Amino acid sequence: MMEKRTVMLRIGELWLKSEPVKKQFMKTLLRNVRAALDVAGLSYEIEEFRGRVLIHGDAGQIAAAVSRVFGIVDVSICTTCGNTPEEIGKAAVSLAKEKLKPGMRFAVRAKRQFVKGFTSQQLAAAVADAVWNEIPGFVVDLDNPEYEIFVEAREYGGIVYDDRIPAQGGLPLGTAGRSAVLLSAGIDSPVAAWLMMRRGVVLSGVFADAGRWAGPATRGLALDNARILSTWSPGRAFPLWVVPVEKFLDAVYASCDTHYTCLFCKRFMMRVADKIAANNRLEGIVSGENLGQVASQTLQNMKVITASVETPILRPLLTYDKEEIVGIARKIGTYHESPGDTTCHAVPKKPATRSDSEKICSEEGRMDLEALLDEAVASAELWIAKDGEIYQKERRELVAD
Repeated sequence: MMEKRTVMLRIGELWLKSEPVKKQFMKTLLRNVRAALDVAGLSYEIEEFRGRVLIHGDAGQIAAAVSRVFGIVDVSICTTCGNTPEEIGKAAVSLAKEKLKPGMRFAVRAKRQFVKGFTSQQLAAAVADAVWNEIPGFVVDLDNPEYEIFVEAREYGGIVYDDRIPAQGGLPLGTAGRSAVLLSAGIDSPVAAWLMMRRGVVLSGVFADAGRWAGPATRGLALDNARILSTWSPGRAFPLWVVPVEKFLDAVYASCDTHYTCLFCKRFMMRVADKIAANNRLEGIVSGENLGQVASQTLQNMKVITASVETPILRPLLTYDKEEIVGIARKIGTYHESPGDTTCHAVPKKPATRSDSEKICSEEGRMDLEALLDEAVASAELWIAKDGEIYQKERRELVAD
């Protein structure tokens, strides 16, 4: 078998699933992989084996593209060859010549599956001997090597590599249902969205456009967050409903106790997302809320917010520190160093940190809440983000008859 460079995908928790579920998840994963490669404009050939997926083509570009696909633990650029110790040893020598120097601590990690005639330990020893013959003087150190080579002898051939490029892990996008996500111009909500996508959930964004109550950069930044998130789901649309809430905030300041404005606003946003979810067969509402970060995110206030809808509210950032959230935002591309003015002018000077449903419902009763809700949802704009581009789509009716 002739040596060639290829990309190997390593799959994580998918292999813990039952066989029927695993088969379905792998089908979705490979569909997502193909979409990522197609969007990148790459030519490729995929071979699927139990526990391994090999992709032939431009290895460097393929590895970069598929390392962003959810459900893949890590990626390796490999040499594939015959599955005898001699052929695997020859391929290992070719790799080692690039990085291994005399005196370095070195290890071989070997696996064998459905190949007879030698054990994994014998394969490792044979590969180490082959490397020694070409690069003598290294020190065998299995506990703390400076350089290591991974070799596999499988029934379909040999695989040799010396690097494991971290990927995203999680579950393939499209295997865990569909949900709405309250998407803003801030740092938290795009990270919450990404974390849910990483667990296989397909999302539709809902952005509350506060009009004059919001800083001038707010709307554009929210649209950009949707655009960036779409790059993590190649070939798949990321819808964003832009819902005007300026009239609602006007009504709050005209009729209600403004200490509770943030709670009124969050409950209204949940209700908007709930209507959009009902009309688009979405099964949850994702929020970027983080326990104790701001006044509306105390346990007491979250209880009141949760009570505003029956659709499950998913809060993946609940226990994250701000530094962790910022780190993820930088990684996924939604952190903006100079975001511009995204100030919310509706936030009161002293927002309430404690509330109860009876008080909030009483205050909300001072407004024609249902009329405001229906008008906001009916006036929503639909934007579509896909593969890093975003455009407005012709609006359709959202409120069911």
